[in-house]
Amino acid sequence: MRVVALISGGKDSCYNMVQCVAAGHDVVALANLRPESQDELDSYMYQTVGHQGVELYAEAMGLPLFRQMTHGVALLHDKVYTPTPEDEVEDLYRLLNRVKEEINIEAVAVGAVLSDYQRVRVENVCSRLGLIALAYLWRRDQAELLQEMIDCNIDAVIIKVAALGLDPVKHLGLRISEIQPHLVKMNEKYGLNVCGEGGEYETFTLDSPLFAKSVVIEDFETVIHSNDAIAPVGYLNFRKFRLIEKENGLSEINLHERLVRSGCVVKNALDYISDIDCADNILCDDSDTLVITATASTPSDSGDNVHKEENSNNDNTEIDSTDEQQKQSPSPPELQLVLWEEEPAAFNSVVHCNTSGWAWFGSVTATHDNVATATKLALNKLSALVKCEHFMLGDLVAVCLYVRDISDYTQINNEYIRVLSGHNPPVRVCVEAPLSPQTPVIIEAVAYSQPEKSNSPSRHTMHVQGVSHWAPANIGPYSQAVQIGEVIYVAGQIGLVPGSMTLVEGGVLRQCKLSLRHISRIIKAMDPNSELRNVVQSVCYVTNAAYIPEVRSEWEKHTNNSIVDYVVVPRLPRDSFVEWHVWVHKGNSRFEYEETGCVVGDNRVSICRRWNYENTVSAIVCYVSASSSVSNPTMCEGNNTSVATSCDEQLSSTQLDEVLNYVLSRLMKDVSSPYVHSTVCSMRVFYRVGRAPSPAVLHAALSRVDTFTVVPTVVPVSQLNHPNTFLSLCALRHL
Repeated sequence: MRVVALISGGKDSCYNMVQCVAAGHDVVALANLRPESQDELDSYMYQTVGHQGVELYAEAMGLPLFRQMTHGVALLHDKVYTPTPEDEVEDLYRLLNRVKEEINIEAVAVGAVLSDYQRVRVENVCSRLGLIALAYLWRRDQAELLQEMIDCNIDAVIIKVAALGLDPVKHLGLRISEIQPHLVKMNEKYGLNVCGEGGEYETFTLDSPLFAKSVVIEDFETVIHSNDAIAPVGYLNFRKFRLIEKENGLSEINLHERLVRSGCVVKNALDYISDIDCADNILCDDSDTLVITATASTPSDSGDNVHKEENSNNDNTEIDSTDEQQKQSPSPPELQLVLWEEEPAAFNSVVHCNTSGWAWFGSVTATHDNVATATKLALNKLSALVKCEHFMLGDLVAVCLYVRDISDYTQINNEYIRVLSGHNPPVRVCVEAPLSPQTPVIIEAVAYSQPEKSNSPSRHTMHVQGVSHWAPANIGPYSQAVQIGEVIYVAGQIGLVPGSMTLVEGGVLRQCKLSLRHISRIIKAMDPNSELRNVVQSVCYVTNAAYIPEVRSEWEKHTNNSIVDYVVVPRLPRDSFVEWHVWVHKGNSRFEYEETGCVVGDNRVSICRRWNYENTVSAIVCYVSASSSVSNPTMCEGNNTSVATSCDEQLSSTQLDEVLNYVLSRLMKDVSSPYVHSTVCSMRVFYRVGRAPSPAVLHAALSRVDTFTVVPTVVPVSQLNHPNTFLSLCALRHL
């Protein structure tokens, strides 16, 4: 992409330019905001100290420099930024808008490391201008990052200090390579930010691998801004400087060639995911080996070649697929054959709220053979239901989209953006399901509106849109995570390499490891004291049942009694092999675990339940499986539907009612009787097409449940955790 680089003179913006060039982007211009009449502004957004020397960068790099005045006034301090006249963010908007009008640019390089305040505002400006933010330093380990800068010959000096442990007399003018040991010590002693991201210090870059000329400061003065006894503040004011040639011919070659000639080894996007290969691969136990049962006569390769049409979009996990990506993993030992639902899923949507501010919307769909029209109708229905319950669309926390053909993603997403494109959007999961042509999309959602109580939890959203090496950017209309109190909902994650936004090669295990790393990092960013082990309940979508043992083994290495529903679907975004959908409870250490079950007819009902000590949250994953002997279940074998049907004796209506009531009674266990009926249970019902009761039968049974308040969403799937399993129930309730 053609990139304009925001530069302040500091090490971070200069090193981010190096990262952009190493990633293959073309930096075509520089942009800077400078004070009008002061040397230093106390700006929330911009470094202005050392601004006198920034004008040399244009000649040093051979690029045009666009500059604009700023008064450094922050009028809006909210987490969510909306355009505010006279705010310093609008200075950035005007600057980048002018750059865009004069030259062709697609992206903006920004050296943000940790500040959400700065990130949100830069991304807001980029979004308004149709540009992509490239922030390769975002959430990097800062000690490691500083070392990388030094190793990559970023020659920067300290020009401002403002922190305990730093002294203007001792430390101003030192190179980062000289002061690095002291910064590490001060970090250990006082918690000083090693990279100065908290404003502890500022730098000015004298040289970089991208410079054809280096900067020499010939004269400066030291200004003591605050002579505080504990943390004095001082900075350097440049009076005279010049450029010197580094090497003959450097000015005549482009930035990519300069970087190569410098000999600096710059990590690429794949280098930043090398940690997923550190652990030994886990071999699946023989007892976990699955026999893949054919359920239709149309072959496919891993369920990934069902559709051949490609599409493109600048969203992250839910975009185009390629044949090359489909070849990354060896074919499973047996073919995964997909049976598609023929019966339309035309049923009434279900909505219920609880007194704590939560609302669940289930089975939202529309009947139409055109996917765009069906999506538009379903989203309009969801919007109407949200408003009918006195919620706003901005209150939505999470949305799940089940679509018949993920090749139609662009059309689906265009309709989604039309309805849900506001600030801090909900998290989203989008997977392909074997739906009927008449109902090509099913939506389920959860919303939260803060009740008028002083102690009710508030909403916290993370919507990182800048491309980095941290986790996949969410350039589209959904967030990485939304937190309500102790509950964190996380968007569906696949194995995208963050720095390149491409699917990682190497098969399902590497995809699984990388997607779990994304989840771990997102959780940690939302709450520093939480981690992957705090996941209470999850759904793991795979495109072939043969992948389940590998992903289950990897999952169990990192989690603490998390209950998982393994679901096989025809296709996933980017033709990935695995996608994780999780929610987290910050107090997972307060959760208990139970395995239980019963026999209904000739079917085994197996339940895993999690609940916290206070019993305010409870979750269940339940499998209903057929077997010739429920005490010793056997695999069903066969290559046609008739054999499979004879192996799975269908549940009668009475037996289905018994299963539902048993599952819900376990979910509601120990809830005092006055609150049982008023407590809302959300339930995702996955049924195996051709092996389970029809959606009409399932909905009829769910409508007969009168002891409990249930919000169901019924979704057809290709297969479940075991060939004998034909029904799974993934349920959750909040008091």
